[in-house]
Amino acid sequence: MSQNVRELANFIWSVADELLRDHYKRSKYADVIYPFTVFRRLDCILEKNHEKVLEAYNKYKKQLKDLTGVLTKASGYSFYNTSKYTFEKLLNDSVNIKENMLHYLNGFSDNIQEIIDKFKFRQEIQSLYEKELLYKVVKKFADPQINLHPDNITHMEMGYVFEELIRKFNEATNENPGEHFTPREIIHLMVNVLISKDRDKLGKKGIITTVYDPACGTGGMLTVAKEELINLNPDAKIELFGQESQEETYAACKSDMLIKNEDPDKIKFGSSFSKDGFPRQHFDYILSNPPYGKNWKYDEEFIKEEAKKGEAGRFEAGLPGISDGQLLFLQHMISKMHRDGHQTRIAIVFNGSPLFNGDAGEGESEIRRWICENDWMEAIIGLPNQLFYNTGIFTYIWVLTNKKEPDRKGKIALIDARDLYEKMGKSLGDKRNYITNDQIKEITALYLGNVPNGRVKLFSNTDFAYRKVQIERPLRLNFLASEERIARLDAESAFANLAVSKKKKQNEREKEEKEGRDFQESMKNVLRSLPQTLYKDWKLFEPVLDDVFGKSDVKIKKPIKTAIYKSLSEKDETAEIVYDDGQPLPDTDLRDHEYIPYEQDIQSYFDREVKPHAPDAWINEDYIDSKDGKIGRVGYEINFNRYFYKYQPPRQLNEIEKDIREVEKEIIEMLK
Repeated sequence: MSQNVRELANFIWSVADELLRDHYKRSKYADVIYPFTVFRRLDCILEKNHEKVLEAYNKYKKQLKDLTGVLTKASGYSFYNTSKYTFEKLLNDSVNIKENMLHYLNGFSDNIQEIIDKFKFRQEIQSLYEKELLYKVVKKFADPQINLHPDNITHMEMGYVFEELIRKFNEATNENPGEHFTPREIIHLMVNVLISKDRDKLGKKGIITTVYDPACGTGGMLTVAKEELINLNPDAKIELFGQESQEETYAACKSDMLIKNEDPDKIKFGSSFSKDGFPRQHFDYILSNPPYGKNWKYDEEFIKEEAKKGEAGRFEAGLPGISDGQLLFLQHMISKMHRDGHQTRIAIVFNGSPLFNGDAGEGESEIRRWICENDWMEAIIGLPNQLFYNTGIFTYIWVLTNKKEPDRKGKIALIDARDLYEKMGKSLGDKRNYITNDQIKEITALYLGNVPNGRVKLFSNTDFAYRKVQIERPLRLNFLASEERIARLDAESAFANLAVSKKKKQNEREKEEKEGRDFQESMKNVLRSLPQTLYKDWKLFEPVLDDVFGKSDVKIKKPIKTAIYKSLSEKDETAEIVYDDGQPLPDTDLRDHEYIPYEQDIQSYFDREVKPHAPDAWINEDYIDSKDGKIGRVGYEINFNRYFYKYQPPRQLNEIEKDIREVEKEIIEMLK
């Protein structure tokens, strides 16, 4: 980020901090500053031809019903303003500042009016006026220091200004922790990777290419993608499509697209999940940096209904945990891949959780399985930490395509670029590192080369798969009719319900409940007559129990007998195994799971890894996968750290002792 951009962002932030501090909550600063920044930029752009627009408007307003063509030609852009005011001229009349400001906003062309509405700018004008702040804020933004014309602040720099402001607002309020704005070098890397194999195709005359971002924010990814593509082929026609659910960033993105003479109708507002702005459309390049760890409860009902559609919907693979919707974005993006044989390439930035969250059979694992089994995943690039403004975590670029080259089929490349970075001279929030242009080229070359080395490792799709097999151990119980164990019967529902009546009449209910309590006590008395012997074999205890009840007048049914067994028993690893119908009963407390590599034989693994340590264990053959019906549930996990782990021997004790002595000396000096 240039010094010019940093100073401009700080100046705009100071407007909020100086003027709004005592009148607005910090969380509401953005409601004022965002729209004023956008409209100051529009004002700077339109200022040069403002008089031409007014002349054209006054000349043709009575002659033509639709003035759009005339006025856009006069302004030089796809938007215009027919008001006599500019930010500078608004300062000439402080008394009527509200009316004049509203007149100024009303003068904008129709394609700007939606931006005004999304910002709720008119409401903020009224609020500022009531707080006697409107004139002061306009004056600040009319300051020559805030020259936001593209000749002074490029589109890329303007994106940085917005992202720096957004970072400051989020930092000040601790809001939107999951929303991280993508540094330009990461976008450049993503675009480089996406187009690196298509340079010949993209260089052809008359090429038309579509780019889509379902969480486009202020439009940074779309902008950089187009710049890279135009650098490759100045004659290419690049169509940009995006969707954004936050009103302020959507308005900023749409205004930026207008300034760049892009089609603003291709930027949609609303959730990409429940309000898909581009149904049945497919794209050549799709890239995004969705929010991390952000829940999808707002769209929960729609998403669950969509998932029920299976292949006809967008979430057929499964649903991740409600607290993190990252993999929903990826499924949505995959649904936008071409279905007619044309190629689509996808790049998406994730944090670490989509790599490993979710056990076998759970949503996240099923989504990874779906991607791998369809052979869409091409590579995962591990990035350095501290690259983002709002978080210092490690992030990963997932690269997917619907048409792999022959040598990549059935393969996935993991690329370790976590140490490819330079330190920034001055940090920006949590951003302390950046990736240089040379490092972007190096990472792209690693992706293109697809050759195993210290940074690149190649795997088959099933290398990330495993079977979760349930291992059972037998139930071993001892039995004793002690007073303590007999008392446990009261906690057994089958026994307790004997003294519960559903009779409506009170006298009948009381009678039935008394009979139940008497029966309970009779049962306990029978149990008290059992010998005070600790039985370690249920086969020896069962006939004794049957005999004592057979000789009594107390007759019990199977549920009560089960309750008695449960209350009089305790687990005992030295006792004999308990059987039912000739089969050993499993001890649920000893139940365990083995995660067996997908290609390994389950029985061989069990005999080798489990049987020597637990001779009485067995595989639960009823624990099967819902899709292939085989023993063990299939799961997919990509443990990036494991594959690139490097052993570092512990430091020598004498080195540690030396450091401790140095620290002790420093402490003593400070105490002096």
